[in-house]
Amino acid sequence: MNKKSIKSFIFENKVVILFVLLCVGGFIASNQSLTFVMRELVTRIGRNTFLVLALIIPVLAGMGMNFGIVIGAMAAQIAIFLTTYWGFVGISGFLLTVLLATPMAIFFGFLVGKLFNKIKGSEMIGGLVLGYFADGFYQLLFLFIFGGIIKINSTTLMVPTGIGVKNTIDLKDTVKYALDSVSMLTIVEVGFFVVAALVVISTILKVVQKQAVNYKKTGMILVVAAVIYGLSFVPFVEAFLSQDKLILLTALEIGCVVVAVWNILRLIVQKFILKKEYNLKKTIVNLILVVIVYGLTYIPAVYEATVATTVPVMTFLCIGGLCVFNNLLLRTKLGQNMRTVGQSRVVANAAGINVDRTRIIAMILSTVLASWGQLIYLQNIGTFATYGAHTQVGTFAIAAILVGGASVQKATNRQAILGVILFHTLFIVAPLAGNELFGNPMIGEYFRVFVSYGVIAMSLAMHAWKSVKKKKEA
Repeated sequence: MNKKSIKSFIFENKVVILFVLLCVGGFIASNQSLTFVMRELVTRIGRNTFLVLALIIPVLAGMGMNFGIVIGAMAAQIAIFLTTYWGFVGISGFLLTVLLATPMAIFFGFLVGKLFNKIKGSEMIGGLVLGYFADGFYQLLFLFIFGGIIKINSTTLMVPTGIGVKNTIDLKDTVKYALDSVSMLTIVEVGFFVVAALVVISTILKVVQKQAVNYKKTGMILVVAAVIYGLSFVPFVEAFLSQDKLILLTALEIGCVVVAVWNILRLIVQKFILKKEYNLKKTIVNLILVVIVYGLTYIPAVYEATVATTVPVMTFLCIGGLCVFNNLLLRTKLGQNMRTVGQSRVVANAAGINVDRTRIIAMILSTVLASWGQLIYLQNIGTFATYGAHTQVGTFAIAAILVGGASVQKATNRQAILGVILFHTLFIVAPLAGNELFGNPMIGEYFRVFVSYGVIAMSLAMHAWKSVKKKKEA
């Protein structure tokens, strides 16, 4: 790597490098153990990452950062209020909440998409203003309509007058940790029946439509699913799978093994069996990273932190599932259309792509994912701040993804996850560092707010400058 490429790398990743330095400095100044920071960070990653990942699709479609995800959060909160009122609890209550929130989020996303098609080029400011407008309707719903027009008889949810919802709703006896507490055994059992059902339905549809069916591939999928399901009946496997959380060290070890095996198998299949061109350099880099991550666990402080930290399996599987969905979407015709629209609406129109329709779909997907992300957040935190839980959703998520190195024009899963890690690490250590250095935790908090949200302002300013420059060049 020459001097020029090093400078280019530093310039392109200046925000990430700045926040890495701030996080390291803040951690040292905070005088806190790595175990404490690791525990807090893993909790925040599980709680917030899904929401941040929901921002990627609108960026892909050229609509910038979706400040409108706050509307998806509102859909989730309306749904969770209703299921709490009806008395549904646990994972069944959580799933019912998802079912209620999804159609509301689809409807809201459709309206937002229609509006954004009328204000092309100003989606971010439009989304910000729209969020304030939607919040006004939301406040009216919870302050007056619930109880005033729609009669709700509940002393635990409503204020003493019976008109208006209480400021805070406790989810302890309803859906608190509903997703976090799903055991791995339940995941395997449900997963087997879902896979089997999908395979059978897919095969039947292909037969009805007189399409070719690869029975060998279908059989292999069913056999693999059956073997995995069968292993769950082995006593020591069943005992292991009965857990709903994994020790972070165990999760890292499993992750390293899976990544290493996957990369080696891909190498063997692609290069030696199928004899196709293969990016060997990428495989080597991935394997080196696996070795480094695994090697770090032998450092005493890291070992102690990873042993003392647990990971809710189902929540992190949902995050991983969304990452896979975002990647697979890019390989579909819809994903390619979104990318084309994002690069140039003129080119997309010339290619016969329905630009407005594509943008609406992108906004619907983002709003629905945001509603699910807010439900994951609420079930983890265990309380529902009726009138304020949604207010900073968009700002927090956008700040996090920008901290990870994303821009208004480009965002990836990797940037979203890295942004969550850096943003929330600073969240944890900044007040503690402020208290240690100045005897006042608020100083550190003010600094964190200034730096973190300054990133949003800088990104929006850079985007505006580039847009003006493009117009002048055209």
